[in-house]
Amino acid sequence: MPPRPHLRTSTPGKPSSRVPIPPSRAVVDCAVYVDGKRLPGLRTFSHALDEVRSTGRGYVWVGLHSPDSRQMEGVANTFGLHELMVEDAVQAHQRPKLEQYDNTLFLVLKTVKYVAHESLQVANEVVETGEIMVMAGNEFVITVRHGDHTGLSGVRKQLEELPERLALGPTAVMHAVADHVVDTYVDVTTAVEFDVDALEENVFSPGRRIEIEPVYLLKREVMELRRAVDPLDAALRRLTSSEDKLIPKEVRRYFRDVQDHHTSVNERIASYDEVLTSLIDAALAKVGIQQNTDMRKISAWVAIASVPTMIAGIYGMNFDNIPELHWKYGYFVVLTLLATICVGLWRTFRRNHWL
Repeated sequence: MPPRPHLRTSTPGKPSSRVPIPPSRAVVDCAVYVDGKRLPGLRTFSHALDEVRSTGRGYVWVGLHSPDSRQMEGVANTFGLHELMVEDAVQAHQRPKLEQYDNTLFLVLKTVKYVAHESLQVANEVVETGEIMVMAGNEFVITVRHGDHTGLSGVRKQLEELPERLALGPTAVMHAVADHVVDTYVDVTTAVEFDVDALEENVFSPGRRIEIEPVYLLKREVMELRRAVDPLDAALRRLTSSEDKLIPKEVRRYFRDVQDHHTSVNERIASYDEVLTSLIDAALAKVGIQQNTDMRKISAWVAIASVPTMIAGIYGMNFDNIPELHWKYGYFVVLTLLATICVGLWRTFRRNHWL
C-alpha cells in the first residue's frame, strides 16, 4: 500500500506544520524467517530485527512501497543502511546496478509492464517502467518498490511454499525478486513481438497506406525497454561470480538461470530494434513511393484540366475575329473537341498507370 501524503495541522495565529508519517506506514509486509519458515505473529521491523539478533537465528524480510526520505531514514537507522542506499531508494530513478556496502548488497532492478492497447495508431505508451531495490545483509533483506505494477506479494507467497529455498538466506530472496522481474521481461518482450509483427505486416502489405508514427512510437518504446533491461547484465554477471563471498554457492547457481533468461531477453530486444530500424527505412521508402504516385495522379488531372481551361481562356477573349465565333454549331464543336481531347488524355495516363 503506498504511503499517504504528509498531513498538515495548524492552529489560529500559527503557521501550518507537517506531521511526520512513521516509517511503518510505508511497510507492506514484515516477517521473520527461521529455517525457511515464517514465524507467526505480526511485528514491526524494529521488533523483528531485535528478535533475530537476540536469538541469533533467521532473518527479517521487510517490504516497502514508495517510502519518502523520512520513512527511509527511519528504516536505515534501524538496519544500519548507508546513506547512499537511502538516497537511491527514495529517488527511484536509478539504472539497474549492484553495489556493496560493507556486508550489505544493494541491487536495483527496473520493472516493466506491457500497456494493453487496441492498436498502435491510438496508443500513447506500450511499456511502463518502475523500480525495485533489494538490500540484503546477514540478518535482513529489504525490498523497496516504486510503481503500481511492482507488487511482490506473489513472490513472497511462492517462496513461503519453498522453505528449503528461503533457508538459503537473504540472498535467496534477492534471487527470487530478480527471477520474477526477468520473467516479466520475457512476458513483455513476447507481447511486444506481436506489435512488431503487426507493423511488419502493415508495412509490407501491398496496396495499404502506411503511417510512419506507429513505427516511431514502437521504436521509442523498445529503446525504453532496452534501457531498462540491458544494464542488468553486469549485475547478474557479478552475482554469478565465484569471487563474491556474500552469496552462497547454491544461490549463485540459481542466479545463473536468471542470467540465461536475461541474455535471451536482451537478444530478442536487440532483434526487435534491428527489425524496427529496417521497418522505418522501408516505411519511409513506401511513403516516398506513395507521394510520387500521388504527384503523378495530380499532374495527370492537371494536364487534363488544362485543355478546357486553355480553350475556354482563348474563347473568352474580347475579339471579333475568332474562328467559328459566330457559327451556330461552333459551341457544340468546341465541347466535342474538349471531350475528345480530355478522354484521350485520360486513356493515355490510364494506360501508363498514372491514373
